[in-house]
Parts: sequence; structure tokens; C-alpha cells
Amino acid sequence: MTTPLIKICGLNDAAAVDAAVEARADYLGFILFPKSPRNVSPAEAGRLAARKGAAKSVAVMVDPTEPELAAALTAMRPDIIQLHGGESPERCLDARAYAMEGVWKALGVSTAADLERATRYRGFVDGFVFDAKPPKDADRPGGLGTAWDYSLLNGFEARAPWLLAGGLTVETVAEAMAQSGACGVDVVSGTEAAPGVKDPALIRAFIAAAKGA
Repeated sequence: MTTPLIKICGLNDAAAVDAAVEARADYLGFILFPKSPRNVSPAEAGRLAARKGAAKSVAVMVDPTEPELAAALTAMRPDIIQLHGGESPERCLDARAYAMEGVWKALGVSTAADLERATRYRGFVDGFVFDAKPPKDADRPGGLGTAWDYSLLNGFEARAPWLLAGGLTVETVAEAMAQSGACGVDVVSGTEAAPGVKDPALIRAFIAAAKGA
């Protein structure tokens, strides 16, 4: 049985990073997007990413400009850049120059038709994050803590590694993985005591629950 990949996202303090590293998270996500309550500056992301140990760092960005990508590269040298906006496949390919290992595209899903959008990115990205599709009036593309019909992904051939996101908690992660067939998970609000406030105990419990799935 393959151990699932686990990304703890929205990290913004050293205690949370250390808890994720000690519990053997595979990826540590740092959100560089001012509208997010988990936003950190590139410099702060760099300081926190320096504590990553064997984990890989992920810079989560939304429609970043070239100067923003360059600032992320200079400050934190991210292993992965996760693009969470309306980036085209070509734009994702361009962003590879700013990551040490590759680029992931995050896509919102509410119906099977939304998965067709992912096929446009095949060959342009190194992985996907499938999240709940945000409401039309939302000012953020993700991190809203919304569960969705994870079974839509069961049998979908992304042709690249992918993580499941959206409303995952200690209590729901195992069932969500079973429903979706996910090879990994990406959690934000499910490891927080309040929006933007990470709980080290919840981080450890979530990782244990996911690895036991």
C-alpha cells in the first residue's frame, strides 16, 4: 500500500511548520496572496521554508506577475509553485522557471464538467490540486473549508500526480480519500483553531489520520 502524500498549507508560524515536519508532512504550503488570512510575505515564507527538513516547500500564488514570481524565487526558492488563479496552461509552463522542481495547477470542481478543464493542462504542469469550486462572489479561489462531492474524481485520469483539497478534517480525510481515489491530500482550514491560526495538535492528528487511510 502506497503511503499518501500530505500537504499542510497556509503555514505562517514556526511552531506549525515544526509540527508538520516532525509529523512527516511531504509538502509545506506558504500562501503568497494578500487576500488570504494565511498570507505571508516572500521573506517570511523563506524564513519558514528554511525549517522544512525533508519536506518540500510550496509557494501558493494567484495569477502572479513576473516580479512576484521572481520575489518568491529569491526569498524562498520554492520546490513547487502552486498556481491557484486563472493561469493558462502556457502561463503555468512559464512559471516553471521560478521553481526548483515544478508547477502544480489548482482547479475548482463542482461537477464532472469541471474536470474537463484539467485535460487542457496535461503536459504543461507537474501536478494538480483539486479543490472545491468557490462561489462566484468569493474573493479567494480556495482555502474556504468547503467539502464537495469527492467521488467525482474517482477514475479520473489526470495523467499527473494530484492532491485532494477542500473541507478535509481529521474526521473526514480517510473517507474523502476512499471516495476520490486520491494519492494525496492538501489541507488548510482543517488544521486550524481559527482562520489563519494553525493548531500544531490538529496538524499532527490530521497527518496521522491521512497516513492511516
